[in-house]
Amino acid sequence: MPAQVSGAMSRLLAAVREFTIAQRTLALLGVAVLVLGGVALSAWLAQPKYSPLFSGLAGEDASAIVDQLEADGVAYQLADGGSTILVPADKVDQERIAAAAAGLPAQGTSGYQLLDSMGVTASEFQQDVTYKRAIEGELASTISSIRGVKAASVQLAIPEESVFVSEQADPTASVFLETSATLSEDQVQAIVHLTSAAIDGLLPENVSVVDSKGTLLSVVGEGTVGNSAQQASDYEQRVRQTVQSMLDQVVGPGNSTVVVNAVVSNESAQRVEETYQVPEGAPTTSESTSTESYSGTGNGTETGVLGPDNIAVPAGEGGDGYVNESATKNNALDKVTETTDIPAGAVSRQSVSVAVNRDAVTKVNEQTITDLVATAAGIQNARGDRVTVELTSFSTDAADRAAEAIESAKAAEQQENILRLITTGAIAAAVIAVAIIALILFRRRSRRTPAPIDVGSLAVAPAGAAGLDAAAGAWPLAPGANPPALGDAATVPLGPLASQAPTEFERLQADINALAGANPGKTADYLRALMDDRQTV
Repeated sequence: MPAQVSGAMSRLLAAVREFTIAQRTLALLGVAVLVLGGVALSAWLAQPKYSPLFSGLAGEDASAIVDQLEADGVAYQLADGGSTILVPADKVDQERIAAAAAGLPAQGTSGYQLLDSMGVTASEFQQDVTYKRAIEGELASTISSIRGVKAASVQLAIPEESVFVSEQADPTASVFLETSATLSEDQVQAIVHLTSAAIDGLLPENVSVVDSKGTLLSVVGEGTVGNSAQQASDYEQRVRQTVQSMLDQVVGPGNSTVVVNAVVSNESAQRVEETYQVPEGAPTTSESTSTESYSGTGNGTETGVLGPDNIAVPAGEGGDGYVNESATKNNALDKVTETTDIPAGAVSRQSVSVAVNRDAVTKVNEQTITDLVATAAGIQNARGDRVTVELTSFSTDAADRAAEAIESAKAAEQQENILRLITTGAIAAAVIAVAIIALILFRRRSRRTPAPIDVGSLAVAPAGAAGLDAAAGAWPLAPGANPPALGDAATVPLGPLASQAPTEFERLQADINALAGANPGKTADYLRALMDDRQTV
Protein backbone atom coordinates (compact mmCIF):
# COMPACT_ATOMS: atom_id res chain seq x y z
CA MET A 1 0.00 0.00 0.00
CA PRO A 2 1.45 3.47 -0.82
CA ALA A 3 2.66 5.57 2.04
CA GLN A 4 0.13 8.35 1.32
CA VAL A 5 -2.79 5.93 1.41
CA SER A 6 -1.57 4.21 4.55
CA GLY A 7 -1.02 7.59 6.19
CA ALA A 8 -4.55 8.73 5.26
CA MET A 9 -6.00 5.50 6.60
CA SER A 10 -4.02 5.84 9.80
CA ARG A 11 -5.23 9.41 10.30
CA LEU A 12 -8.83 8.33 9.56
CA LEU A 13 -8.63 5.50 12.09
CA ALA A 14 -7.07 7.84 14.63
CA ALA A 15 -9.90 10.34 14.08
CA VAL A 16 -12.50 7.60 14.49
CA ARG A 17 -10.89 6.43 17.72
CA GLU A 18 -11.22 9.95 19.07
CA PHE A 19 -15.01 9.97 18.47
CA THR A 20 -17.27 9.84 21.46
CA ILE A 21 -19.89 7.11 21.85
CA ALA A 22 -22.62 9.41 20.48
CA GLN A 23 -20.51 10.34 17.47
CA ARG A 24 -19.71 6.72 16.75
CA THR A 25 -23.42 5.84 16.99
CA LEU A 26 -24.36 8.59 14.53
CA ALA A 27 -21.59 7.51 12.18
CA LEU A 28 -22.78 3.91 12.27
CA LEU A 29 -26.37 4.99 11.62
CA GLY A 30 -25.25 7.11 8.66
CA VAL A 31 -23.29 4.22 7.19
CA ALA A 32 -26.27 1.91 7.70
CA VAL A 33 -28.62 4.36 5.98
CA LEU A 34 -26.23 4.68 3.04
CA VAL A 35 -25.93 0.91 2.74
CA LEU A 36 -29.68 0.36 2.92
CA GLY A 37 -30.28 3.15 0.38
CA GLY A 38 -27.78 1.62 -1.99
CA VAL A 39 -29.39 -1.80 -1.62
CA ALA A 40 -32.90 -0.37 -2.22
CA LEU A 41 -31.71 1.59 -5.26
CA SER A 42 -30.01 -1.47 -6.68
CA ALA A 43 -33.16 -3.55 -6.13
CA TRP A 44 -35.31 -0.88 -7.80
CA LEU A 45 -32.98 -0.62 -10.78
CA ALA A 46 -32.88 -4.39 -11.07
CA GLN A 47 -36.69 -4.66 -11.39
CA PRO A 48 -37.85 -5.39 -14.97
CA LYS A 49 -39.88 -2.84 -16.94
CA TYR A 50 -43.46 -4.03 -17.41
CA SER A 51 -45.49 -3.47 -20.59
CA PRO A 52 -49.14 -4.31 -21.39
CA LEU A 53 -49.61 -7.77 -22.83
CA PHE A 54 -53.39 -7.46 -23.34
CA SER A 55 -55.92 -4.86 -22.26
CA GLY A 56 -59.71 -4.78 -22.09
CA LEU A 57 -59.87 -8.53 -21.39
CA ALA A 58 -62.91 -10.38 -20.20
CA GLY A 59 -62.69 -12.33 -16.97
CA GLU A 60 -62.41 -15.73 -18.64
CA ASP A 61 -59.68 -14.60 -21.01
CA ALA A 62 -57.72 -12.92 -18.20
CA SER A 63 -57.87 -16.10 -16.10
CA ALA A 64 -56.72 -18.29 -19.00
CA ILE A 65 -53.83 -15.96 -19.87
CA VAL A 66 -52.71 -15.79 -16.22
CA ASP A 67 -52.68 -19.60 -16.08
CA GLN A 68 -50.52 -19.68 -19.20
CA LEU A 69 -48.09 -17.13 -17.74
CA GLU A 70 -47.77 -19.10 -14.52
CA ALA A 71 -47.13 -22.26 -16.51
CA ASP A 72 -44.42 -20.48 -18.50
CA GLY A 73 -42.88 -19.03 -15.32
CA VAL A 74 -43.28 -15.42 -16.44
CA ALA A 75 -43.86 -12.69 -13.86
CA TYR A 76 -46.97 -10.59 -14.41
CA GLN A 77 -48.99 -7.75 -12.91
CA LEU A 78 -52.71 -6.98 -13.12
CA ALA A 79 -54.11 -3.50 -13.71
CA ASP A 80 -57.48 -1.85 -14.48
CA GLY A 81 -59.35 -4.26 -12.25
CA GLY A 82 -57.81 -7.32 -13.88
CA SER A 83 -58.68 -6.35 -17.45
CA THR A 84 -55.05 -5.43 -18.28
CA ILE A 85 -52.11 -7.81 -17.85
CA LEU A 86 -48.56 -6.48 -17.65
CA VAL A 87 -45.45 -8.59 -18.28
CA PRO A 88 -41.74 -7.74 -18.60
CA ALA A 89 -41.06 -5.80 -21.77
CA ASP A 90 -38.70 -8.44 -23.16
CA LYS A 91 -41.42 -11.12 -22.80
CA VAL A 92 -44.30 -9.30 -24.55
CA ASP A 93 -43.75 -10.61 -28.08
CA GLN A 94 -43.03 -14.15 -26.94
CA GLU A 95 -46.14 -14.37 -24.74
CA ARG A 96 -48.39 -12.82 -27.37
CA ILE A 97 -47.32 -15.49 -29.85
CA ALA A 98 -47.91 -18.18 -27.23
CA ALA A 99 -51.36 -16.76 -26.41
CA ALA A 100 -52.29 -16.61 -30.10
CA ALA A 101 -51.23 -20.24 -30.52
CA ALA A 102 -53.54 -21.15 -27.63
CA GLY A 103 -56.43 -19.18 -29.14
CA LEU A 104 -56.38 -16.45 -26.49
CA PRO A 105 -58.07 -14.13 -25.95
CA ALA A 106 -61.09 -16.11 -27.11
CA GLN A 107 -63.68 -13.43 -26.29
CA GLY A 108 -61.96 -10.97 -28.58
CA THR A 109 -62.49 -13.16 -31.67
CA SER A 110 -65.28 -11.23 -33.36
CA GLY A 111 -63.82 -10.34 -36.74
CA TYR A 112 -63.38 -12.34 -39.89
CA GLN A 113 -62.27 -15.26 -37.71
CA LEU A 114 -65.98 -16.03 -37.28
CA LEU A 115 -66.09 -17.13 -40.91
CA ASP A 116 -63.42 -19.77 -40.30
CA SER A 117 -65.69 -21.84 -38.09
CA MET A 118 -68.75 -21.65 -40.35
CA GLY A 119 -69.56 -24.94 -42.01
CA VAL A 120 -71.03 -25.74 -45.39
CA THR A 121 -74.40 -26.58 -43.84
CA ALA A 122 -75.01 -23.01 -42.67
CA SER A 123 -78.14 -21.41 -44.02
CA GLU A 124 -78.20 -18.20 -46.00
CA PHE A 125 -79.54 -16.35 -42.96
CA GLN A 126 -76.67 -17.64 -40.79
CA GLN A 127 -74.17 -16.64 -43.44
CA ASP A 128 -75.57 -13.10 -43.66
CA VAL A 129 -75.67 -12.66 -39.88
CA THR A 130 -72.15 -14.05 -39.43
CA TYR A 131 -70.79 -11.82 -42.18
CA LYS A 132 -72.42 -8.77 -40.60
CA ARG A 133 -70.97 -9.72 -37.19
CA ALA A 134 -67.54 -10.12 -38.76
CA ILE A 135 -67.71 -6.63 -40.29
CA GLU A 136 -68.90 -5.17 -36.97
CA GLY A 137 -66.04 -6.86 -35.12
CA GLU A 138 -63.43 -5.64 -37.57
CA LEU A 139 -64.76 -2.08 -37.40
CA ALA A 140 -64.84 -2.16 -33.60
CA SER A 141 -61.27 -3.45 -33.47
CA THR A 142 -60.08 -0.76 -35.87
CA ILE A 143 -61.88 2.06 -34.06
CA SER A 144 -60.44 0.87 -30.72
CA SER A 145 -56.97 1.53 -32.12
CA ILE A 146 -57.65 5.28 -32.30
CA ARG A 147 -55.96 7.26 -29.55
CA GLY A 148 -58.39 8.10 -26.77
CA VAL A 149 -60.73 5.15 -27.47
CA LYS A 150 -60.56 2.31 -24.95
CA ALA A 151 -63.30 0.13 -26.43
CA ALA A 152 -65.79 0.32 -29.29
CA SER A 153 -68.94 -1.48 -30.38
CA VAL A 154 -70.50 -1.18 -33.85
CA GLN A 155 -74.08 -2.12 -34.81
CA LEU A 156 -75.07 -2.15 -38.47
CA ALA A 157 -78.61 -1.94 -39.82
CA ILE A 158 -78.39 -3.14 -43.42
CA PRO A 159 -81.79 -3.53 -45.14
CA GLU A 160 -82.39 -6.68 -47.10
CA GLU A 161 -82.27 -6.25 -50.83
CA SER A 162 -85.45 -7.17 -52.69
CA VAL A 163 -86.63 -6.78 -56.27
CA PHE A 164 -90.20 -6.30 -55.07
CA VAL A 165 -89.44 -2.99 -53.34
CA SER A 166 -89.43 0.17 -55.44
CA GLU A 167 -87.48 2.28 -52.98
CA GLN A 168 -84.61 0.72 -51.06
CA ALA A 169 -83.95 2.04 -47.53
CA ASP A 170 -80.48 3.37 -46.78
CA PRO A 171 -78.27 1.43 -44.32
CA THR A 172 -77.45 3.01 -40.98
CA ALA A 173 -74.88 2.36 -38.28
CA SER A 174 -74.46 3.15 -34.59
CA VAL A 175 -71.08 3.30 -32.86
CA PHE A 176 -70.64 3.17 -29.09
CA LEU A 177 -67.32 4.40 -27.69
CA GLU A 178 -65.69 4.07 -24.29
CA THR A 179 -63.17 6.87 -24.25
CA SER A 180 -60.24 7.68 -22.00
CA ALA A 181 -60.04 11.30 -23.19
CA THR A 182 -62.25 13.82 -24.94
CA LEU A 183 -62.28 13.15 -28.67
CA SER A 184 -61.80 16.04 -31.06
CA GLU A 185 -64.17 16.75 -33.94
CA ASP A 186 -61.58 15.46 -36.41
CA GLN A 187 -61.41 12.13 -34.57
CA VAL A 188 -65.21 11.79 -34.58
CA GLN A 189 -65.27 12.55 -38.31
CA ALA A 190 -62.58 9.92 -38.85
CA ILE A 191 -64.70 7.32 -37.02
CA VAL A 192 -67.81 8.26 -39.02
CA HIS A 193 -66.07 8.12 -42.41
CA LEU A 194 -64.24 4.92 -41.47
CA THR A 195 -67.58 3.26 -40.68
CA SER A 196 -69.42 4.60 -43.73
CA ALA A 197 -66.64 3.62 -46.13
CA ALA A 198 -66.75 -0.01 -44.94
CA ILE A 199 -70.43 -0.52 -45.86
CA ASP A 200 -71.79 -0.24 -49.38
CA GLY A 201 -74.34 2.55 -49.61
CA LEU A 202 -73.81 3.85 -46.06
CA LEU A 203 -73.65 7.65 -46.02
CA PRO A 204 -71.62 9.53 -43.37
CA GLU A 205 -74.72 11.38 -42.19
CA ASN A 206 -76.37 8.04 -41.39
CA VAL A 207 -73.76 7.10 -38.76
CA SER A 208 -74.54 7.81 -35.12
CA VAL A 209 -71.71 7.98 -32.59
CA VAL A 210 -72.31 7.96 -28.83
CA ASP A 211 -69.75 7.89 -26.02
CA SER A 212 -69.98 6.19 -22.62
CA LYS A 213 -71.29 9.41 -21.01
CA GLY A 214 -74.29 9.47 -23.30
CA THR A 215 -73.03 12.39 -25.35
CA LEU A 216 -74.06 12.44 -29.01
CA LEU A 217 -70.94 12.92 -31.07
CA SER A 218 -72.63 12.35 -34.42
CA VAL A 219 -76.37 12.49 -35.08
CA VAL A 220 -78.12 10.73 -37.95
CA GLY A 221 -79.18 13.33 -40.49
CA GLU A 222 -77.05 16.07 -38.93
CA GLY A 223 -73.51 14.82 -39.40
CA THR A 224 -70.57 14.87 -37.05
CA VAL A 225 -71.56 17.88 -35.04
CA GLY A 226 -73.04 18.28 -31.61
CA ASN A 227 -76.23 20.05 -30.67
CA SER A 228 -77.11 23.54 -31.77
CA ALA A 229 -75.78 25.12 -28.57
CA GLN A 230 -72.37 23.51 -29.06
CA GLN A 231 -72.34 24.54 -32.71
CA ALA A 232 -73.23 28.12 -31.83
CA SER A 233 -70.54 28.23 -29.14
CA ASP A 234 -67.89 26.91 -31.53
CA TYR A 235 -68.91 29.36 -34.25
CA GLU A 236 -68.95 32.32 -31.85
CA GLN A 237 -65.54 31.41 -30.48
CA ARG A 238 -64.05 31.12 -33.96
CA VAL A 239 -65.47 34.47 -35.15
CA ARG A 240 -64.52 36.23 -31.92
CA GLN A 241 -60.91 35.05 -32.18
CA THR A 242 -60.72 36.20 -35.80
CA VAL A 243 -62.09 39.67 -35.10
CA GLN A 244 -60.08 40.09 -31.88
CA SER A 245 -56.84 39.13 -33.62
CA MET A 246 -57.53 41.72 -36.31
CA LEU A 247 -58.36 44.47 -33.79
CA ASP A 248 -55.25 43.75 -31.74
CA GLN A 249 -53.17 44.58 -34.78
CA VAL A 250 -55.15 47.78 -35.49
CA VAL A 251 -55.79 49.36 -32.07
CA GLY A 252 -53.28 47.40 -29.98
CA PRO A 253 -53.71 44.51 -27.52
CA GLY A 254 -56.04 45.19 -24.61
CA ASN A 255 -57.74 48.17 -26.28
CA SER A 256 -60.76 46.30 -27.64
CA THR A 257 -63.22 43.60 -26.69
CA VAL A 258 -65.46 41.53 -28.97
CA VAL A 259 -68.72 39.69 -28.26
CA VAL A 260 -70.38 37.48 -30.91
CA ASN A 261 -73.92 36.14 -30.70
CA ALA A 262 -74.96 33.61 -33.34
CA VAL A 263 -78.28 31.85 -33.90
CA VAL A 264 -77.71 28.34 -35.29
CA SER A 265 -80.48 26.22 -36.75
CA ASN A 266 -80.80 22.63 -35.57
CA GLU A 267 -83.04 21.54 -38.46
CA SER A 268 -81.91 19.99 -41.70
CA ALA A 269 -83.77 20.33 -45.02
CA GLN A 270 -83.46 19.79 -48.75
CA ARG A 271 -84.47 22.32 -51.40
CA VAL A 272 -84.97 21.54 -55.13
CA GLU A 273 -85.21 24.34 -57.71
CA GLU A 274 -85.87 23.96 -61.45
CA THR A 275 -85.52 26.85 -63.91
CA TYR A 276 -86.28 26.94 -67.67
CA GLN A 277 -84.82 29.34 -70.22
CA VAL A 278 -85.04 29.56 -74.02
CA PRO A 279 -81.56 29.99 -75.39
CA GLU A 280 -81.11 32.78 -77.89
CA GLY A 281 -80.87 31.50 -81.48
CA ALA A 282 -81.59 27.91 -80.52
CA PRO A 283 -82.87 25.71 -83.39
CA THR A 284 -86.30 24.07 -83.40
CA THR A 285 -86.10 20.45 -82.36
CA SER A 286 -89.38 19.41 -84.05
CA GLU A 287 -92.09 21.15 -86.20
CA SER A 288 -95.52 19.94 -87.46
CA THR A 289 -97.80 21.91 -89.85
CA SER A 290 -101.33 20.91 -91.13
CA THR A 291 -103.44 22.94 -93.63
CA GLU A 292 -106.99 22.07 -94.91
CA SER A 293 -109.10 24.27 -97.35
CA TYR A 294 -112.34 23.83 -99.42
CA SER A 295 -114.07 25.98 -102.08
CA GLY A 296 -117.26 25.38 -104.17
CA THR A 297 -119.30 26.80 -107.25
CA GLY A 298 -122.31 27.93 -105.30
CA ASN A 299 -124.93 25.88 -107.35
CA GLY A 300 -127.00 24.97 -104.40
CA THR A 301 -125.85 21.41 -104.18
CA GLU A 302 -123.52 22.27 -101.35
CA THR A 303 -124.70 21.44 -98.00
CA GLY A 304 -122.04 23.45 -96.37
CA VAL A 305 -119.92 22.40 -93.51
CA LEU A 306 -121.17 20.38 -90.62
CA GLY A 307 -122.10 22.39 -87.63
CA PRO A 308 -123.12 21.44 -84.15
CA ASP A 309 -125.04 18.17 -83.83
CA ASN A 310 -123.96 17.15 -87.33
CA ILE A 311 -126.32 19.70 -88.93
CA ALA A 312 -125.07 21.08 -92.18
CA VAL A 313 -124.51 24.77 -92.23
CA PRO A 314 -125.14 26.31 -95.66
CA ALA A 315 -122.21 27.89 -97.28
CA GLY A 316 -122.27 31.55 -97.77
CA GLU A 317 -123.03 33.24 -100.95
CA GLY A 318 -120.29 32.78 -103.45
CA GLY A 319 -119.87 29.11 -102.68
CA ASP A 320 -116.72 29.50 -100.48
CA GLY A 321 -115.73 26.49 -98.32
CA TYR A 322 -113.76 26.41 -94.97
CA VAL A 323 -109.99 26.58 -94.29
CA ASN A 324 -108.34 24.67 -91.32
CA GLU A 325 -104.66 25.33 -90.55
CA SER A 326 -102.52 24.02 -87.54
CA ALA A 327 -98.79 24.30 -86.70
CA THR A 328 -96.72 22.80 -83.82
CA LYS A 329 -93.15 23.79 -82.96
CA ASN A 330 -90.92 22.31 -80.22
CA ASN A 331 -88.04 24.58 -79.32
CA ALA A 332 -84.94 23.60 -77.28
CA LEU A 333 -85.07 24.78 -73.68
CA ASP A 334 -82.37 25.09 -71.00
CA LYS A 335 -83.47 23.29 -67.83
CA VAL A 336 -81.50 23.78 -64.63
CA THR A 337 -82.28 21.63 -61.58
CA GLU A 338 -80.64 22.61 -58.30
CA THR A 339 -80.77 20.42 -55.21
CA THR A 340 -79.54 22.04 -52.02
CA ASP A 341 -79.07 20.14 -48.77
CA ILE A 342 -79.37 22.40 -45.75
CA PRO A 343 -77.65 20.60 -42.85
CA ALA A 344 -78.24 21.33 -39.22
CA GLY A 345 -75.91 23.93 -37.82
CA ALA A 346 -76.42 26.60 -40.43
CA VAL A 347 -76.12 30.15 -39.08
CA SER A 348 -79.41 31.94 -39.53
CA ARG A 349 -78.36 35.25 -37.96
CA GLN A 350 -75.45 36.74 -36.04
CA SER A 351 -74.59 39.98 -34.28
CA VAL A 352 -71.16 41.33 -33.37
CA SER A 353 -70.56 43.93 -30.67
CA VAL A 354 -67.19 45.66 -30.41
CA ALA A 355 -66.04 48.10 -27.76
CA VAL A 356 -62.85 50.09 -28.45
CA ASN A 357 -60.89 52.14 -25.95
CA ARG A 358 -61.42 55.77 -26.91
CA ASP A 359 -58.23 56.91 -25.18
CA ALA A 360 -56.01 54.53 -27.18
CA VAL A 361 -57.52 55.08 -30.65
CA THR A 362 -56.37 58.24 -32.40
CA LYS A 363 -55.70 57.26 -36.01
CA VAL A 364 -58.72 55.03 -36.78
CA ASN A 365 -62.32 56.21 -36.91
CA GLU A 366 -65.45 54.30 -35.98
CA GLN A 367 -66.59 53.65 -39.55
CA THR A 368 -63.28 52.08 -40.51
CA ILE A 369 -63.44 49.73 -37.55
CA THR A 370 -67.06 48.83 -38.43
CA ASP A 371 -66.13 47.95 -42.01
CA LEU A 372 -63.17 45.85 -40.86
CA VAL A 373 -65.27 43.95 -38.34
CA ALA A 374 -68.09 43.34 -40.83
CA THR A 375 -65.67 41.90 -43.35
CA ALA A 376 -63.77 39.77 -40.84
CA ALA A 377 -66.94 38.34 -39.28
CA GLY A 378 -68.65 37.60 -42.59
CA ILE A 379 -71.66 39.82 -41.94
CA GLN A 380 -74.59 39.27 -44.33
CA ASN A 381 -77.17 42.04 -44.30
CA ALA A 382 -79.66 39.89 -46.21
CA ARG A 383 -80.17 37.55 -43.26
CA GLY A 384 -80.30 40.34 -40.69
CA ASP A 385 -76.73 40.39 -39.33
CA ARG A 386 -75.71 43.43 -37.29
CA VAL A 387 -72.42 45.03 -36.27
CA THR A 388 -72.16 47.52 -33.42
CA VAL A 389 -68.94 49.43 -32.73
CA GLU A 390 -68.67 51.89 -29.86
CA LEU A 391 -65.74 54.05 -28.82
CA THR A 392 -65.71 54.31 -25.04
CA SER A 393 -63.28 54.79 -22.19
CA PHE A 394 -62.16 51.54 -20.61
CA SER A 395 -62.16 51.08 -16.84
CA THR A 396 -58.68 50.86 -15.34
CA ASP A 397 -59.72 49.30 -12.03
CA ALA A 398 -58.80 45.78 -13.12
CA ALA A 399 -55.47 46.95 -14.52
CA ASP A 400 -54.71 48.87 -11.33
CA ARG A 401 -55.58 45.87 -9.19
CA ALA A 402 -53.46 43.65 -11.41
CA ALA A 403 -50.54 46.07 -11.11
CA GLU A 404 -50.94 46.18 -7.34
CA ALA A 405 -51.09 42.41 -7.21
CA ILE A 406 -47.93 42.18 -9.31
CA GLU A 407 -46.13 44.66 -7.07
CA SER A 408 -47.28 42.80 -3.95
CA ALA A 409 -46.12 39.53 -5.45
CA LYS A 410 -42.75 41.04 -6.31
CA ALA A 411 -42.37 42.47 -2.77
CA ALA A 412 -43.35 39.16 -1.21
CA GLU A 413 -40.92 37.36 -3.47
CA GLN A 414 -38.13 39.77 -2.54
CA GLN A 415 -38.87 39.32 1.17
CA GLU A 416 -38.93 35.58 0.73
CA ASN A 417 -35.61 35.70 -1.13
CA ILE A 418 -34.08 37.86 1.61
CA LEU A 419 -35.41 35.54 4.32
CA ARG A 420 -34.11 32.52 2.42
CA LEU A 421 -30.72 34.21 2.01
CA ILE A 422 -30.58 35.08 5.71
CA THR A 423 -31.56 31.54 6.67
CA THR A 424 -28.99 30.05 4.34
CA GLY A 425 -26.31 32.43 5.65
CA ALA A 426 -27.18 31.61 9.26
CA ILE A 427 -27.00 27.89 8.56
CA ALA A 428 -23.72 28.30 6.70
CA ALA A 429 -22.31 30.45 9.51
CA ALA A 430 -23.39 27.90 12.10
CA VAL A 431 -21.79 25.08 10.12
CA ILE A 432 -18.58 27.07 9.66
CA ALA A 433 -18.52 27.97 13.38
CA VAL A 434 -18.98 24.35 14.39
CA ALA A 435 -16.27 23.30 11.95
CA ILE A 436 -13.87 25.96 13.29
CA ILE A 437 -14.56 24.99 16.90
CA ALA A 438 -14.05 21.32 16.09
CA LEU A 439 -10.81 22.11 14.27
CA ILE A 440 -9.53 24.21 17.18
CA LEU A 441 -10.38 21.48 19.66
CA PHE A 442 -8.73 18.86 17.46
CA ARG A 443 -5.55 20.89 17.07
CA ARG A 444 -5.39 21.61 20.79
CA ARG A 445 -5.88 17.96 21.60
CA SER A 446 -3.25 16.88 19.07
CA ARG A 447 -0.73 19.39 20.48
CA ARG A 448 -1.44 18.65 24.16
CA THR A 449 1.43 16.97 26.04
CA PRO A 450 0.98 14.77 29.12
CA ALA A 451 1.63 16.24 32.53
CA PRO A 452 5.11 15.61 33.98
CA ILE A 453 5.46 12.61 36.22
CA ASP A 454 7.32 12.99 39.48
CA VAL A 455 9.33 9.77 39.64
CA GLY A 456 12.29 11.06 41.55
CA SER A 457 15.65 10.10 40.12
CA LEU A 458 15.57 8.29 36.73
CA ALA A 459 18.21 6.16 34.97
CA VAL A 460 19.37 7.52 31.60
CA ALA A 461 20.29 5.25 28.72
CA PRO A 462 23.68 5.63 27.11
CA ALA A 463 24.00 8.01 24.14
CA GLY A 464 23.40 6.66 20.64
CA ALA A 465 20.86 4.09 21.73
CA ALA A 466 17.82 3.93 19.49
CA GLY A 467 15.60 3.20 22.45
CA LEU A 468 15.69 2.30 26.11
CA ASP A 469 15.42 -1.12 27.63
CA ALA A 470 12.68 -0.89 30.16
CA ALA A 471 13.80 -4.16 31.71
CA ALA A 472 17.25 -2.66 32.35
CA GLY A 473 15.72 0.16 34.30
CA ALA A 474 16.14 2.96 31.70
CA TRP A 475 13.62 5.77 32.30
CA PRO A 476 13.10 9.17 30.76
CA LEU A 477 14.36 12.29 32.49
CA ALA A 478 12.08 14.53 34.38
CA PRO A 479 11.23 17.79 32.60
CA GLY A 480 13.94 20.44 33.11
CA ALA A 481 16.55 17.93 34.38
CA ASN A 482 20.01 17.74 32.82
CA PRO A 483 20.98 14.37 31.39
CA PRO A 484 23.92 12.61 33.07
CA ALA A 485 27.25 12.16 31.40
CA LEU A 486 27.39 9.89 28.38
CA GLY A 487 28.96 6.52 28.66
CA ASP A 488 27.76 3.61 30.64
CA ALA A 489 24.27 3.86 31.97
CA ALA A 490 24.19 5.78 35.23
CA THR A 491 22.14 4.22 37.84
CA VAL A 492 20.20 6.52 40.06
CA PRO A 493 17.68 5.84 42.74
CA LEU A 494 14.17 5.36 41.20
CA GLY A 495 12.24 6.60 44.14
CA PRO A 496 8.79 5.44 45.05
CA LEU A 497 7.78 4.39 41.42
CA ALA A 498 10.64 1.93 40.96
CA SER A 499 8.30 -1.01 41.36
CA GLN A 500 5.83 0.18 38.60
CA ALA A 501 6.19 -0.90 34.93
CA PRO A 502 6.63 1.93 32.39
CA THR A 503 3.62 2.82 30.14
CA GLU A 504 3.62 3.02 26.33
CA PHE A 505 3.66 6.82 26.41
CA GLU A 506 6.63 6.80 28.77
CA ARG A 507 8.56 4.47 26.50
CA LEU A 508 7.80 6.66 23.46
CA GLN A 509 8.92 9.74 25.36
CA ALA A 510 12.12 8.01 26.36
CA ASP A 511 12.81 7.04 22.73
CA ILE A 512 12.21 10.61 21.56
CA ASN A 513 14.48 12.02 24.27
CA ALA A 514 17.18 9.54 23.40
CA LEU A 515 16.87 10.35 19.68
CA ALA A 516 16.93 14.07 20.38
CA GLY A 517 20.04 13.69 22.45
CA ALA A 518 21.81 11.50 19.92
CA ASN A 519 20.77 13.25 16.64
CA PRO A 520 19.08 16.65 17.10
CA GLY A 521 19.00 17.42 13.37
CA LYS A 522 17.08 14.31 12.42
CA THR A 523 14.69 14.88 15.29
CA ALA A 524 13.97 18.38 14.03
CA ASP A 525 13.22 17.00 10.55
CA TYR A 526 10.73 14.51 12.00
CA LEU A 527 9.01 17.23 14.01
CA ARG A 528 8.85 19.52 10.96
CA ALA A 529 7.28 16.74 8.83
CA LEU A 530 4.78 15.97 11.60
CA MET A 531 3.72 19.60 11.79
CA ASP A 532 3.27 19.75 7.99
CA ASP A 533 1.01 16.66 8.03
CA ARG A 534 -1.27 18.29 10.62
CA GLN A 535 -1.81 21.48 8.69
CA THR A 536 -5.40 22.12 7.75
CA VAL A 537 -6.50 22.18 4.14
